[in-house]
Amino acid sequence: LALPQRSPFHLQKIEDGHLNNSLGSPVQADVYFPRLIVPFCGHIKGGMRPGKKILVMGIVDLNPESFGISLTCGESEDPPADVAIELKAVFTERQFVRNSCVAGEWGEEQSSIPYFPFIPDQPFRVEILCEHPRFRIFVDGHQLFDFYHRIETLSAIDTIKINGDLQLTKLG
Repeated sequence: LALPQRSPFHLQKIEDGHLNNSLGSPVQADVYFPRLIVPFCGHIKGGMRPGKKILVMGIVDLNPESFGISLTCGESEDPPADVAIELKAVFTERQFVRNSCVAGEWGEEQSSIPYFPFIPDQPFRVEILCEHPRFRIFVDGHQLFDFYHRIETLSAIDTIKINGDLQLTKLG
């Protein structure tokens, strides 16, 4: 993940062997990110592909309403970029909803979950695993649900956006 704009905030050194170039070989180990400020927008190097995992670690705010994690095809706001998957934790309803937006049209929202995994003022770990037919979503190591791809070209999914009532502690 690399940010398109430079930030005046402190730089944090992150070493992560999971960053690959388009040929799949490791890039230099020392990658610098500005601090993980919310709202966050970052680049997914080479886009998504089966077997690729996105890790989002953070701490829920003390009095949260909601937060969201989206994987999109680029950063365009006008026209809006396609959203491959948008995950939204809604605390008032204890829902973790997901949806996608293709060519400006939002699909059918999915909201069934076995339990609501997020607790105010507590850390969490969300993993989004890309498989051939779907994304598998894990929270704190437990598989919560699957979301079947609505965007066919996985490599076009190259941007992660995070917003709402949370602090980010790690991305990978």
